[in-house]
Amino acid sequence: MRTLAPLIALMTAVVLAGCSATYRNHGYIPPEEELQELVVGIDTRATIEDLVGPPSSGGVLENGNYFYVRSRTKTLGLRAPQEIERQVLAMSFDGEGVLANIERFGLEDGRVVSLSRRVTSSSVNDVSFIRQLLGNIGQIGPEGAFGG
Repeated sequence: MRTLAPLIALMTAVVLAGCSATYRNHGYIPPEEELQELVVGIDTRATIEDLVGPPSSGGVLENGNYFYVRSRTKTLGLRAPQEIERQVLAMSFDGEGVLANIERFGLEDGRVVSLSRRVTSSSVNDVSFIRQLLGNIGQIGPEGAFGG
């Protein structure tokens, strides 16, 4: 029994450690002190990148808005990770690339967005690579083989 007690204590510690929450941080939002230095109507994309760093992502267009995103997830045991915090900092610009607005959004501001998937259909319909390769044998004539 004496040798079994340390083993039981170790097993209990391992089980309890497995049940503790694990937190994971992802992304970056500039500190509030740095954001206070930005001036709407004065700062440009270049000055913003120099002061607070490049954004996590940009708008779809070449001169689109800047987005800084940070999230925090919690995993408890074998459960799926749960997002407990999300912040999005959006900076919009006017036509000359001058800062026009700074907005901050949180997880409570979020909403479900249904994404449409627009993919060009393939001309290959459920045909394996080998079948495609073998199907091309005999399709090439002498003029196609020798560039004539």
